[in-house]
Amino acid sequence: MGAASPAMRAGLVLAAFLLAQSAAAGALPRFAEAPEYRNGEGCPAPVAGAGVCDPGLVHIAMTLDAHYLRGSMAAIYSLLKHASCPESLFFHFLAAEGGGAPAVADLRTAVAASFPSLRFEIYPFRADAVAGLISASVRAALEAPLNYARNHLADLLPRCVPRAIYLDSDVLAVDDVRRLWETRLPAAAVVAAPEYCHANFSRYFTEAFWNDPVLGARVFAGRRRAPCYFNTGVMVIDLRRWRVGNYRQRIEWWMEMQKEKRIYELGSLPPFLLVFAGEIEAVDHRWNQHGLGGDNVFGSCRPLHNGPVSLMHWSGKGKPWDRLDAGKPCPLDHTWKSFDLYIGENDSSASGQSRSALSSSAALPAGVFSW
Repeated sequence: MGAASPAMRAGLVLAAFLLAQSAAAGALPRFAEAPEYRNGEGCPAPVAGAGVCDPGLVHIAMTLDAHYLRGSMAAIYSLLKHASCPESLFFHFLAAEGGGAPAVADLRTAVAASFPSLRFEIYPFRADAVAGLISASVRAALEAPLNYARNHLADLLPRCVPRAIYLDSDVLAVDDVRRLWETRLPAAAVVAAPEYCHANFSRYFTEAFWNDPVLGARVFAGRRRAPCYFNTGVMVIDLRRWRVGNYRQRIEWWMEMQKEKRIYELGSLPPFLLVFAGEIEAVDHRWNQHGLGGDNVFGSCRPLHNGPVSLMHWSGKGKPWDRLDAGKPCPLDHTWKSFDLYIGENDSSASGQSRSALSSSAALPAGVFSW
């Protein structure tokens, strides 16, 4: 049999996604109600009638889906707990639409039940918006269309929102996210994120890419700095500059190129690197202690990197909720567990853990974090 055409491959990607969504459909998991957190002294007063356009808000964007919902709920809880002005956080959730995905109304109900005072909006995202651009990856989960929804943030969020912090669902904040929000973006930068220049940047692309006479190192010539790896699970994005620069289209141009030449293997990350590596504003590494989920094949346990920690990130195959449920947690998964609002099937309590128990359980292990 000959190689599948691009249209056929796109159809297979979309079909696989819809099948997975259908399998995950049904009643969403139950979650406990989180403790309520209020603004401290010095927080900006809300502007009457401004709503989402209030200039004092901190905008956080995440995706919501059935499998990662448990991670998202823990992430939200951790962000609120450590925020100096929790009532000033506004969450923008991108959720898959159609194909057996949880209904937006059901997701809205689940989030509001655990966080009654949370300020948030949910934006439907259709898989067919990107399915024709997605190529096979080293891990099937990396092919999910919702992984590419962050490319559409500037199209989906209200125009009055000047910037957003994009976070993956497998993160845990242990610091005030406003510090990340206040990252300075110079005029030449659209994205800010921690860079990892010690990583082998060349491995994110194939030999065919590096050997191509018009690609390879020529792609990164003339950039602000030498290109370095950065993880797209934690980013500060200037949405206005993104729109002006047509950056979604630039990323999708490389995804189209991937259809013609196999220039990378790793899902949604490489197109971001092709557009932004060497151009982003570097952020302190403390804001993305990533790799806690191991690699993309085995998901083995990993420790924290040396240095202070403001945000932990279980990037990689191993997710803390899956490892905990399997009875094979890694040491740091127990820290994540202290923010887990999930009510298991064997939990007879109507509301899960008590609010006081949740609040006290969120104490972090002594000596783990350096401030």
